This record gives sequence, structure tokens and C-alpha cells, in this order.
Amino acid sequence: MDFYTHIGLPESWERRILELGKIYEPIQEDLVKVEAKLRSISEAAFPWLPKRLAYSLKRSGQLAKLLGYSLNSGGKRIRPALVLLSGKFYNYNLDYLLPMAAAVEVTHAATLVHDDAIDNSPIRWGKATIYRVWGEDKAVLLGDYLFAKAGELVATTQNLQVIKLLAQTLQIISTGELSQSFDAFNLKQTRQRYLQRISNKTASLFSLATESGAILSQAPEKSVKALKEYSHNIGIAFQIVDDVLDFIGTEEEIGKPVGSDLAQGTLTLPAMLLLERYPEDNPVKKLFQNQDKQKNIKLAIELVCNSPIVQECYQVASDYCAKARRNLDLLPDNASRQALAGLADYVIARKR
Repeated sequence: MDFYTHIGLPESWERRILELGKIYEPIQEDLVKVEAKLRSISEAAFPWLPKRLAYSLKRSGQLAKLLGYSLNSGGKRIRPALVLLSGKFYNYNLDYLLPMAAAVEVTHAATLVHDDAIDNSPIRWGKATIYRVWGEDKAVLLGDYLFAKAGELVATTQNLQVIKLLAQTLQIISTGELSQSFDAFNLKQTRQRYLQRISNKTASLFSLATESGAILSQAPEKSVKALKEYSHNIGIAFQIVDDVLDFIGTEEEIGKPVGSDLAQGTLTLPAMLLLERYPEDNPVKKLFQNQDKQKNIKLAIELVCNSPIVQECYQVASDYCAKARRNLDLLPDNASRQALAGLADYVIARKR
């Protein structure tokens, strides 16, 4: 059974899935500029400081090493792409959109650095985390630095609305993290609570990307709302797929150990459905009660993979992507709109 059959997608869907390179065609040249911006950030220059102090900070190379490790490790760059694609509908001004796109990716990097420190994660994207290589204190401080850098980048847009939007998004993400932390190993969670958590933790940053891109391109309010709703929906779908891949992927594909969510006591949609299907003798329940961790993680993975749960989760994610595509119907029909539609398909069908 191939991957797409396993997750329950029809053959016609597989044919319409585009590679990211194709999806990014309308903004490809400007994404290169975002990468250049990220590289310049990793050089840890401080032009506003007295020259001697700036030189001393840069000469040590310690901060630059941490920044380069966290910012230049590749990734899909979906969030900065969303900023640029959203800006393509109206007044496309790179003087504002470029720093915003970089800020969103820097914010994303900061959340991952902090996540890994909170979760004691040894691996991210197939390599050792900042936490594992440099320790918890360096990871926390680097994350703080990156959040501050994102704020500085957004301030260069001189748009109070998006500056405020970044601050609000950071608060929302933090509440999602707090919710996950308080609910660790808690079996009494509803699906609504799960959806709210992933909305805060993941979808809020997607929404920041498209909402800010629309605002900075002087889009009318109707279009700003449509783009915000579009990315909220694909953000929810993105996280649901991530949660499924934690069960059905391989460490090589997802860049971290399979079953990491269960090991951290995080109850995701596949685990919730497994609890519903087997309410009594359930490996998730035993795991959360601190019984034979490795054995129960392995059993939970096997049960999910050999049941309709995978297809059920993908159906939920597909429904959110269908909502996202309907949001696009409210926007001008151009290459950017087609790219955003392709991105909605990609979010569902990706393997990592």
C-alpha cells in the first residue's frame, strides 16, 4: 500500500499535488531574498551599538554560531511564503513584505528552540537541537533573542497594526504552550480543547503570515479576513497532519523520533480516537498512567497504523483545507491564489 492510499486520498488528489518549488513560483526570487535576510541575521551584527561593543560581540562568534544553526537549517519556509503570496493580491511592496516575511520565520524558529528546551527534545529536522548541543540555558536565551529580532524586523514596516499583531500572536502561542504543559498526561481532554490548543500553537502563526501580508499590501478588509481565515484553516490541517505523521512516519522523514508526542504526554487527535475506540485496555491510558513507556508507545503506534484512525484524521484535516480553499474564492483570481490553493493540497499530502 503506497502512502496516499494509506492515508485515504483518492488517486485524483495525488495527481494534483504540486512540489513546493512549483507552488512558490510567483515569489521564488523574493524567497531567495528572505533567505539572504535570514543569513544576514545569523551574522549577529549590531549596527546601532557603539562600534567597539558591536565588534566585540561579533568577534566572539558564539551568537552567530547559534543563530546560523537555528536559522540556516532549511525547512519548507511556508510561513514567509504565505506573507509574500498574500501580498501579491494588491500593492506588493518588498520594503515592507520582506522584513515581515523574515520576522515570521524568525518567530517560528524561536518557538521551535523554546519547544525543544521545554520538551527536552534531542532531535529536530534530523539533527541535534540547540537544547541538546548547547544546553537549556542557551536555548532559552536564543529563543528570547529571536523573538526580539522578530519585533525589530516588524517595526521596520512602520505599521502599528502588524506590530501589534505580532505581539498578540506571541501571546496566543504562549497560551497554547501553557495549555499543552498543563494538560500533559491528562486523559480528560475534549477534541474542542485539542483544536483550540493547535489553533493557538500552530495556526496563529500561519494567520499572522497572511494577515500581515494582506495588511501591508493595503488589501481591503474583506480580503484581509479571507486570507486570515484561509491560513487559520490550513494551519489547523498542518498540525493535524503533523500529529498523524508522529504515528505513521519514520524518523528519517519527520526528523525526530516517532511517538514523540506520546512520550511527552501530549494528547493529539490520533491518540484521542484510539482512546475512543479502545476505552478500557488502552496503551495510551497505560502510558499516561506511567506504565511501561516504550512498550505502550510502540503498541499505540501499531494500533493507530492498523486501524481507520489515520484516514479519519486525514479526513478532518482535508475538511479544514476545503474550508481554506473556499476562503480563496473571495480573492482575485491570479497566480498567487492558485499557489495558495496548491499549498492547501500540499499541507495534506506532505510526508514530513
